Amino acid sequence: MSDELGARRDGAPLPRLQLDQLLDELQVRIDAARGTQDRVHSLLEAVLSIGRELDLPHVLRRIVEAAVVLVDAEYGALGVVEGSGLSEFLTVGVSEEEAAVIGAPPSGHGILGELIRHPEPLRLSEISDHPASYGFPPDHPPMHTFLGVPIRVRDEVFGNLYLTQKRGGGEFDGEDETVLQTLAVAAGVAIENARLYRAARERQRWMEANAEIVAALLSGAGELEVLEGIVQHARSIVGADLAAVALQVENSTDLRVMIATGTDADDHRGLVLPRDGSFMGAAVTAGEPITTAEVQKDARVTAGPPRFGGLGPAVAVPMVTDGGTPGALLLSRRERGAPFTEDETSPLLAFAGQAALALELAERRRAAEQIALLEDRDRIARDLHDLAIQRLFATGMTLQSTLRFVDHPQASERLLRAVDDLDETIKIIRSTIFGLRTAEAERRPQGLRARAAAGVERAAGNLGFTPSLSMQGLLDTDVPAAVAEDAVAVLSEALSNVARHARATAADVTFVVARGTLTVTVTDNGVGLPQDGRRSGLRNLATRAERLGGRLEAGPGPHGGTRLLWTVPLGTGA
Repeated sequence: MSDELGARRDGAPLPRLQLDQLLDELQVRIDAARGTQDRVHSLLEAVLSIGRELDLPHVLRRIVEAAVVLVDAEYGALGVVEGSGLSEFLTVGVSEEEAAVIGAPPSGHGILGELIRHPEPLRLSEISDHPASYGFPPDHPPMHTFLGVPIRVRDEVFGNLYLTQKRGGGEFDGEDETVLQTLAVAAGVAIENARLYRAARERQRWMEANAEIVAALLSGAGELEVLEGIVQHARSIVGADLAAVALQVENSTDLRVMIATGTDADDHRGLVLPRDGSFMGAAVTAGEPITTAEVQKDARVTAGPPRFGGLGPAVAVPMVTDGGTPGALLLSRRERGAPFTEDETSPLLAFAGQAALALELAERRRAAEQIALLEDRDRIARDLHDLAIQRLFATGMTLQSTLRFVDHPQASERLLRAVDDLDETIKIIRSTIFGLRTAEAERRPQGLRARAAAGVERAAGNLGFTPSLSMQGLLDTDVPAAVAEDAVAVLSEALSNVARHARATAADVTFVVARGTLTVTVTDNGVGLPQDGRRSGLRNLATRAERLGGRLEAGPGPHGGTRLLWTVPLGTGA
């Protein structure tokens, strides 16, 4: 080179023009080398920039921004591939206003789909000339030149980088393609790191949630309290906008939504849905998690009122135990939200099992309490029979034998009244003993006392607390069977209304037989009766009372909430 610049080999000086041309050529090569060096530095900075991020959405955004700068493109996008389409589409260069005018993001057709079907670099000087192109939607910015490369995470195609409109009116060249491919390799590593970090963080959150649920179970917390905790944790960890739990209705295949939280939760809470025709019912039938991209349009949702407005991706997970599948957990995100992935649904299956475990433990706890209660009833019955009745009977005999020694008429009358009172007391105690022993001897109690107690205990599972129960009078001997049947049905309906509508934390139930009348009272501390709400349940209770010649009164309780008073005369319906 020094020979060329200085002189010819024969020693003669080079012509001036030829020397200027050589200097210009040298300057061009120096500029090109400097440009390449700057580009390499920019590429290294981009690799370092995306490598520093650990949050996946930030990593994806950094990748697109770096790609636009490196190849000097006006517009850039990153599409996350899901199956044969795109589940996410991040853009750079298109404002929010322009995106709103364009409409829904692309799903993976046309040129974008070409790169999905054939994950190899694609460079075009004119997009419209490619056979796969079918134009742009109205109000879309004009785009002509195109460069796309796939992003691979290990051997899996995670997504594609799309760059359009080379600045300055030129075309993307081979060097642009090489730079973008290099960035795509670094992006694959950064994405994998972000995925691993997110997986580790979510595993830690699931472990913490599991530990909290186990602690609640071991502490004896109520099943609804535990289920509420499970729903809140699941919704927080997977970033859902709606979460709900539905449990199977007793002696039915229907599901009742016991807990719902988040977007329009009131539209779901308390619903009774058939297994065939509901999304959670489909999960119970399948025995495994099911997902959908648009829960509003899912063909499996055919029953119940419209309730998924504004929601899109959803997952339903069955609550599986060795004894069956008592319910399901539902999580949903807003429209256009990210679909639920297998990495998200896999931990949910085990977590929903915690909910099933909570139900099973609560059932066993109730069974143990029932056994203890029955044993206590048997002891009370024995004590009443062996001690109280015998002593009362002996006292009555003593009073009767004393009558012959009393000459005063008023004294004799008082003694006879005392003997009658003792006889009545003995009848009440015997009726109580009969109810206690019937409740122990039969699985389904026939006495009204025991059936009322069983009804209150059954309702405790749906209420989340056990109502107090008070009974007075000869419930098992003076109440005809037909009236007892209606009374038990009234109790069940009244407590069911409390569970569905009252949002109460306590309730009181009384059964009183006095002066030839049975009165059933149910009082709660909830929100009270709505002024314009549906009262079909109350009409049913009123009809039962009127058929027996009685009445129903419904109104506010003495300390707020609602009080139902169901009164019928005895002797009718026997």
